[in-house]
Parts: sequence; structure tokens; C-alpha cells
Amino acid sequence: MVLKESDTELDAGDPAPDFELEGADGEMHALEEFADNEALLVVFTCNHCPYAKAKFDLLNELADEYDDVAVVGINPNDADEYPDDSIAKMREYVEDGTIRYDAYLRDESQAVARAYGAVCTPDPFLFAWSDADEEFQLVYQGRLDDALNPDDEPTRFQIREAIDAVLADESVDLEWQPSQGCSIKWTDD
Repeated sequence: MVLKESDTELDAGDPAPDFELEGADGEMHALEEFADNEALLVVFTCNHCPYAKAKFDLLNELADEYDDVAVVGINPNDADEYPDDSIAKMREYVEDGTIRYDAYLRDESQAVARAYGAVCTPDPFLFAWSDADEEFQLVYQGRLDDALNPDDEPTRFQIREAIDAVLADESVDLEWQPSQGCSIKWTDD
């Protein structure tokens, strides 16, 4: 397991890179379908990484608690080398209730992960909807919480602070500390 810290290619205010990906529900999902939400949390994640698994419950809670926020998990890992990250396994996690995000998508080509500059699992990106520009714009990229190891109990939830700021129509005033997790398993590494 290679531990990585995120270092996004995106800057605050940048639009969310477009995507259209297959979901664990068997449907295709595109960025535009989430435009009715005030915020969009895109988390590059997977099934097998202990760092990603440690955040399943938090992401499920966020999806349940915030009606105006879409929580979208995107799994870009090489499923040939890591079969636990296959679309079939993703479907199992959704069907048994382990994952209850608004959408859990498969980035088979890894093009979406590259467009976002994702490097680890989990790697979260929070976007706020801009009515003026009619697009999601990046407001926060960094840690979900302050628990850096899978067995640690968090004491601060930066992602909740960021979401609450967006929903209160305030600027997100958080230092972007890199998220930490397993490296994305690229097909060409």
C-alpha cells in the first residue's frame, strides 16, 4: 500500500470537470444531473483501501443529512489488479447498504480522476453551485476530517464545516490540508 497526500490540479473557483460515468446502479450519471443541488461533494474512493473504508459511514451520513448536497463517490482504481474495486463489487456494496451515497460511479478510463487531479482514496472535492455561471465551482479540496489513520476517531469534520458554509451562503474559510489515503491504482503505473 502506497500512502499519498492529495495535491489537486484545481484551484478555488474552478469549474467541476465534466463527467459521464456508469453507476453501481447500472445507469449512466453525468455532472449536469446534480445541478439542482446547492453543493456537490465528489470523493474519489474505492472499495478496498482501509482509508477509504474508514470514511464510508461519514459519506453515508452526509448523503443522508444534507438534502441540498449531492455526495458522489467515484472509483477510478485499476479493477484488473484490484478486483475488489470492480463494478460488480461496487454494486454489492450499494445493494447491501455499505455505501449509500447519492451515486457511486466507476471511472474505468481514469480520465475523470486525472481531470480532477485526484491522487489518493479518499480524495474529496467540494463544489458550490453558481447561479451566475450556471456551474459547480470548487470551494474546498482536502481532508474530510482530522482522523488521518483508519483507526483514529475524528474530533473535527472539515467537510461538514465547508458544507455548512456553502449552505449558509458564506465563503469556505478553511485551510486546504491534503487528504491522505492509498494511492490511486493507475492502469499505467
